[in-house]
Amino acid sequence: MSDQKLSATGRKDEGKGASRRLRRAGRIPAIIYGGGAEPQSIQLEQEKTWVASQKDWFYSSIIELDVDGKVENVLLRDMQRHPFKQIIMHLDFQRVNKNEAIRMSVPLHFINGDISPAGKIADVVIMHELTEVAISCLPGDLPLNIEVDLSALEVGDTVHLSKLVLPKGVEIPQLKLGPDHDVAVVVARHGRVEAEETAEGGEAAAEAPKAAEAKGEPEGDEK
Repeated sequence: MSDQKLSATGRKDEGKGASRRLRRAGRIPAIIYGGGAEPQSIQLEQEKTWVASQKDWFYSSIIELDVDGKVENVLLRDMQRHPFKQIIMHLDFQRVNKNEAIRMSVPLHFINGDISPAGKIADVVIMHELTEVAISCLPGDLPLNIEVDLSALEVGDTVHLSKLVLPKGVEIPQLKLGPDHDVAVVVARHGRVEAEETAEGGEAAAEAPKAAEAKGEPEGDEK
């Protein structure tokens, strides 16, 4: 089901003290849950897992987790990092049933923006309003990312969620909630227009207190 693999071992000692001892020994306390089975406490090697955590697949792919020789197909559901050290403090994995649809957020991979009509104009800004999207699919259909081809993007164009080309078996649940949820993914506009709108917004905010003062009105609530 997956080309992404990690190794772990079971653990019996639990609690904060046991977790601290594991981290000092270069291990990561973790848990596997779901799939109709009891939660299982495990531990992973810190260095190898940290290297894996730098890859996109770590967060959006099904992982073959070998626990003492038994392979579990899992998804990462939570990761706690140290606030300033390159250390993973804890991991939560959820078991995957190949016959049940899962919901995951996967990265958007933008291509061909530089060769699009919009990308060839010097003062045009191509803004990525989203960098990931929540999808639903069977585990075997889970993509590593969703590719967004911008080769036909024109100045003034907006690419919405409904315009994304999805792999077979993949859908975006958000689109079932109605047109208001068909949000922008990419917008191409002149940079000077964006700058002028920002400046106008700032001028309007600055003029408001002056107008209130001219009318003898207080600028805000007095307490």
